[in-house]
Amino acid sequence: MEQWLKAATRADVVKRSLRVAAVVGTILVMINYSDRLIGGTVSSVDAIKMALTYLVPYCVSTYASVSAILKTKS
Repeated sequence: MEQWLKAATRADVVKRSLRVAAVVGTILVMINYSDRLIGGTVSSVDAIKMALTYLVPYCVSTYASVSAILKTKS
């Protein structure tokens, strides 16, 4: 677990995951919430869901990067 966390917090992994989350998260938010954003009817629950929409691609990207890093080390 310690090795996994060390790899997950590497600067290059975090930077890559943030870029992926920004692009993919924004696309998904626009697909799912553009009507509410344009209409100004975003609720607090919607805001939480939007934040989670960015969190999911960040986690997936981090998992993939760490898996690749640890596979090359073994």
